[in-house]
Amino acid sequence: MGTKREPTARQLRLAVELRRLREAAGLSAREAAALLGVNSVQISQIEAGTSGVSEQRLRRMAAHYACEDGEFVDALAGMASERARGWWEEYRGLLPTSFLDLSELEHHAAYRWDVDFLHIPGLLQTEGYARALFSCRVPQLPDGEREMRVRHRMQRRAVIEGERPIPYDVLVHEAALRIRVGGRAVSRAQLMQVLELSEGDHVSVRVIPFDLDEFADVTADMVYAGGPVPKLDTVVRDGPHGAVFVDSEAQLGVFRTLFRRVEAVSLDPDRSRDVIHRLAKEL
Repeated sequence: MGTKREPTARQLRLAVELRRLREAAGLSAREAAALLGVNSVQISQIEAGTSGVSEQRLRRMAAHYACEDGEFVDALAGMASERARGWWEEYRGLLPTSFLDLSELEHHAAYRWDVDFLHIPGLLQTEGYARALFSCRVPQLPDGEREMRVRHRMQRRAVIEGERPIPYDVLVHEAALRIRVGGRAVSRAQLMQVLELSEGDHVSVRVIPFDLDEFADVTADMVYAGGPVPKLDTVVRDGPHGAVFVDSEAQLGVFRTLFRRVEAVSLDPDRSRDVIHRLAKEL
């Protein structure tokens, strides 16, 4: 018998939201199963992400859970009815699962905000810059895996360079712009690409300058991916063993506030482009 594939982060998110709805309704898994005419094992499997749920059953669950937020239920139903395999699936079993989960999250995002302190954000990276970053990894990656990661990162750029690009707001610290990754030529080409992409109507790049007083609002990089409704937004942060996905409403509110605070003290897009252009000329 083949091993069942682990659920993706998106499938787990759907499962978590259904569990939250049941718990908010004050129902046990056994009680919910009785209302739906199924057994409690099925409810447990759905809430663990190990079993799919049809749109019809999901809407019945939401009705029994007294969820009156129609937009939220519609968004969950859309997640439940997804069947197409994304381009990232070609990397399953070849790259870390977090790489695929991030690709899937980006693909379905309504918009994205990034805060970066040490490196140029992945969606803005050139092939040379990405390759230099992956080459610095300890322990060193085999050449084949390094090139696979570079190719995967370049494919991710479809969300801002494809036919239907999403709004993308970037707050990048001056340190990330100044750190030379891959040498002068690679770093200069990277800065020029940031300038080029920042000219797009849907891309905004703001520089967090060195000379801010008492700046300590954010201490680590952050990716904020907007969902079809705010309840389905997601924050991604780096953890010791890969990406960590944050989705509680309280934490999402904290990260929205943090982003706006950092945005407020960052340079505006025009001044930011002036800074990036000057740094590129210095190289």
